[in-house]
Amino acid sequence: MWRATRHFSFTLALIFCAIGAMAQNQPSGNPIVPGWYADPEAQIFGKTYWVYPTYSDKYNKQVFMDGFSSPDLVHWTKHEHVLDTSNVKWVRRALWAPAVTHKGNKYYLFFGANDIQNDNAVGGIGVAVADKPQGPFKDYLGRPLLGKIINGAQPIDQFVFKDTDGQYYMIYGGWGHCNITKLKNDFNGFEPFSDGTTFKEITPESYVEGPVMFKRKGKYYFMWSEGGWTGPDYRVAYAIGDTPSGPFKRIGVILKQDPAIATGAGHHSVINVPGTDEWYIVYHRRPLGETDGNHRVVCIDKMNFDADGNIQPVKITNEGVIARGIK
Repeated sequence: MWRATRHFSFTLALIFCAIGAMAQNQPSGNPIVPGWYADPEAQIFGKTYWVYPTYSDKYNKQVFMDGFSSPDLVHWTKHEHVLDTSNVKWVRRALWAPAVTHKGNKYYLFFGANDIQNDNAVGGIGVAVADKPQGPFKDYLGRPLLGKIINGAQPIDQFVFKDTDGQYYMIYGGWGHCNITKLKNDFNGFEPFSDGTTFKEITPESYVEGPVMFKRKGKYYFMWSEGGWTGPDYRVAYAIGDTPSGPFKRIGVILKQDPAIATGAGHHSVINVPGTDEWYIVYHRRPLGETDGNHRVVCIDKMNFDADGNIQPVKITNEGVIARGIK
């Protein structure tokens, strides 16, 4: 009787171990969070992954931003209204494409707002600040950081890049034009490059919007979105340069629709697991059969490089990624 009981207990333990292993390897699934979201900004603060997307709805309803945190890319916690227009009085609609960075003991959220069409309108790129990554973020300047159209670039889709020398850059632009500028140390304005210019146009072939930059093995990778944001041809391409301002020559597309899975895959960000060469791409796409332009969802998949340092085409999936904690 004792031997039978012991055998049963051992078998039960094996079953629980198997269930635990299966749960640990359970993928994130795509989308990674419920709801209509787009333009995701992905960051790592401490040992936690964060994703800050645009709330995907009609422009007049885009008056707040939510955030999502995860210890492992699989289990996500929603943080409602990390930023909303009650804390930024000059913003009335079209709160777009957050870019979040940590400096000192503060967190800064850069955003596009009001979808300005000329230099007479109030809006453009603003900055909000908080003591914690979940906010609440409050207006930092009381005005737009950038409210003018320079080099033909609509002031939207800003990305904040910190170089290895500690310099922060802002890369931004819609309407098929992209600029790079050096941020002042306190993020209240811009400082000129060594040649005296403050805004350099770095627009590559086929650029539309959504710039992203990261550094890997001494090279600067510049990525952007192409095509129309409401169409199935929305996609991500990239270039590689020796400096943050390039020059950048388009290499090719690495993210696009798969007619069997989803359409309109684009406007992304990337995650590099600290201390490794593991990379993930976080992006939005449109579910199959969905015709509403604002119905977009946030997804994640692996991003790999070949032996020459080129980004390999990303396979978009319904499964997503398996759990990956930060040590």
